[in-house]
Amino acid sequence: MTDMRRSQLAILPLAITLGAASLAVAGCHKAPEQTKPAAPQQARSVRVITLQPRAVAGALAASGDLVPREEAAVAPEVTGYRVLRVLAEVGDYVRAGQTLVQLDPALLEAQVAQARAQAAQAEDQARRVQGLDNSGVLSQEQIVQRRLQAEASRAQLRDLQTRLRKLSVTAPVSGLVLERTVRPGDLAAGGATPWFRLARDGQIELQAQMSQDDLARVRAGQRATVTLTDGVTVNGTIRLVSPEIDPQTKLGYVRVSLPAQAGIRSGGFGRAVFTDAVGQGLAVPETAIRYDADGASVMVVQANNRVREVPVRTGERGGGWVQLVNGPPAGARVVQNAAAFLVDGDLVRPVEGAVAPAANPANASAAR
Repeated sequence: MTDMRRSQLAILPLAITLGAASLAVAGCHKAPEQTKPAAPQQARSVRVITLQPRAVAGALAASGDLVPREEAAVAPEVTGYRVLRVLAEVGDYVRAGQTLVQLDPALLEAQVAQARAQAAQAEDQARRVQGLDNSGVLSQEQIVQRRLQAEASRAQLRDLQTRLRKLSVTAPVSGLVLERTVRPGDLAAGGATPWFRLARDGQIELQAQMSQDDLARVRAGQRATVTLTDGVTVNGTIRLVSPEIDPQTKLGYVRVSLPAQAGIRSGGFGRAVFTDAVGQGLAVPETAIRYDADGASVMVVQANNRVREVPVRTGERGGGWVQLVNGPPAGARVVQNAAAFLVDGDLVRPVEGAVAPAANPANASAAR
């Protein structure tokens, strides 16, 4: 081995030792790492609204039967006479005073003729005693009797003439003939079934059954859309709201006036939708409702300003508000904007006095 090779081998352990020593010294001078504290959660500003009862206008539906607004019955006023002619049929529109049935007048005309002759004779007898009072020609009793006989004859004639006029059975009101039960040859009898049923002025309306709570949400003059069984839709107006509730069914009714037209028939069925029915209850803006796989919920701000998700069951909607059938109690602070990315336990900075929702975007734009 040469002298140079020996020198290289001698220097190598020394270099390794010096390198290790320098690394150790460098390690001793390295600054220790600083442990950073966790940043506090930042409270987000959110608008809140205090949950309280509000009037919410929403849609309400009810079904019922089509009935005449006012029904008129037609029956004979005299009895014992045969029907000679029937002059009206079901579906006809008749006028007040129009003859519907003509009874046979032959027998009564003969009685009228006889009574007219008797009345004429009695009148003549009464005229002959004029000026003879206390004259002694006739007793005062005979004179009075002749005058009374003339008066009775006149009364009997008037009665028979009235009966003769009543042989023409007329319509008491103008209206649509709904039912006819009389036939030519029938005998007019007292207490019988009416010969005709009329819908006065042809007006048919919907009598819809409603619960007590729903009745409180509607009023006379309110508009309704009525759908008939054939799919035809007509516009109507509430004419009458039932003043009482049936103690058995706990239902009342509303009467909805409808236009007089051929497709609206008494006895049919209809369904009314009242688009501006007003209900009262706890309500939140529509934007406050969150929807997920578990259903609807709202975010409630607790006393420590942390939010909690509360499930709700919604009711009527209208004017940008939603009724809460089940949910947080009155007075709870609810986050108005459900689109805010909040989860249970988030810290928030509530801003009171939230802006009430507009009924629709057009109205909101107009307000601005």
